[in-house]
Amino acid sequence: MRRGPVAAAGGVAVVGAVVLAVGFWPGGDGDGSDGAAPSGGRSAAAPSTSPTKSYALSKAPATIPAVREHTAARGPGWRPDEGKGRVVIGDGDSGLADEAKLLAGELKLKYGGESDPREGDVQLTLSDGDEGKGKDKGGDESYTLTVKGERVRIAAPAEAGVFYGTRTLKQAVSGGRTAPEGVVRDRPAKPQRGFMIDIARKHYDLKWLEDRVRDLGDLKYNQLGLHFSDDQAFRIESESHPEIVSSDHLTKDQVRGLVKLAASRHITVVPEIDSPGHLGAVTRRHPSLQLRDSRGKVTRGAVDISKPAAAKIVDDLLKEYADLFPGAYWHLGADEYLALTVKNPEASYPQLAAAARERYGADGRVQDLATGWLNDRADTVRPFDKKLKAWNDGFFRGGKTQAADDLEVAYWTGKEIGAREPDAYLKAGRKLVNYNDEYLYYVLGQPQTFRYPTGQRIYESWTPLVVRGTKPVSERYDDQILGGTFAVWGDLADAQTQEQVAAGIRMPLRATVQKLWDPGKPDLAWKDFVKLADGL
Repeated sequence: MRRGPVAAAGGVAVVGAVVLAVGFWPGGDGDGSDGAAPSGGRSAAAPSTSPTKSYALSKAPATIPAVREHTAARGPGWRPDEGKGRVVIGDGDSGLADEAKLLAGELKLKYGGESDPREGDVQLTLSDGDEGKGKDKGGDESYTLTVKGERVRIAAPAEAGVFYGTRTLKQAVSGGRTAPEGVVRDRPAKPQRGFMIDIARKHYDLKWLEDRVRDLGDLKYNQLGLHFSDDQAFRIESESHPEIVSSDHLTKDQVRGLVKLAASRHITVVPEIDSPGHLGAVTRRHPSLQLRDSRGKVTRGAVDISKPAAAKIVDDLLKEYADLFPGAYWHLGADEYLALTVKNPEASYPQLAAAARERYGADGRVQDLATGWLNDRADTVRPFDKKLKAWNDGFFRGGKTQAADDLEVAYWTGKEIGAREPDAYLKAGRKLVNYNDEYLYYVLGQPQTFRYPTGQRIYESWTPLVVRGTKPVSERYDDQILGGTFAVWGDLADAQTQEQVAAGIRMPLRATVQKLWDPGKPDLAWKDFVKLADGL
């Protein structure tokens, strides 16, 4: 069952011959029409003729994303009480101290360490119970939130699930509301819920990035992609190749701080050094590596992949940043290599054709050389224990070699040369992450056919199965679609200020995570979803 209330054991307490049924509690929220009212009753120790409070059945807490299951109950619910409330952790759960201290600070409560919970407290605990087990239970990101006896208990099989439970509680009591009595059992539909920002073409200051991390954490996103190298700029400090770094950039200490902040919100930072295209910041300082066609004309942003020196400089950078980004994922790029967008790559780029024949035999082609480049970069990063992604149009067909089996497809478009329908990748057994440029691409300045996506359109017509355009793939591929990522690209960097970008992506981010967390049709109409977002 999804978010509707269900009957709980017990009910209205009957004391003596008189029952006074009311839908509020002292200082409470009326009848609970905001979706967060307390509901339930208390049993008296002995019969009495005095009226006794009773409560309507609770409703699910109103949150973004919406919780997936709520068992209704009757009771006063819970509100943070600065005078007596604490956030405590279970015995032996010292690893939850950071989550507990964060929540305590947000709710203006005391942190009580490892302690038995008392009235007014929130307890965080790791549990080996049924949280996270069974089909569609969400694993480490699942949690159970119980409001009972004027206490809150958040239990999960792993720290990530506990953290998400604290986000639900934080939203449930925002604006003076009450966390409703009952039990929330919640988990995400998709394991990858991402936001990607192009910091190469547009510089964003550190505070802006930190604000996005805090917002993403409250919304239960778990990935932040940083595209930090492109034709326009290279935006992170480098010791191996300082000559390529742009004047406006993040220092490594700033990146470490951002990664640490993200980790505290259970967000993995996913770096991307796109290659062999989109390397203009590198070739400006190393013009000998610039790809040129048979007439000597420079090919924008592309390195000459027939030259070992081109591979070396990219590998230097990949190795340098592997420890700076300790998370489990790495994005290799591989899109829009312009040598493969011409009618006859072998004739236009004879040096690439010769290198392909030398490596792959007489019938080796330029796409083989490009695929070999991608696989070689994967080999460079793989020893650092990373899960690897690449853009879908970097998976070339028609040659002798294929992209490595462990590469996840970051599917953004079917419009580029070399890009195929999503089914082609899924039928081959590939895992895919949805970056659909029809819905999830916020491209500054709206060049070409791009238009700023709206939260309403995502909310009402997109799902993770809608990988290209507006048509969904078959539901039989649902397990192969690992999630989705909303992306901001800086094609016309000055078209918006960073404040305008933050405002423009606010509702699209909320709509996207709703569809990644809960596979069902949202219960709220769009206008009510916006109203909820404005109140949280």
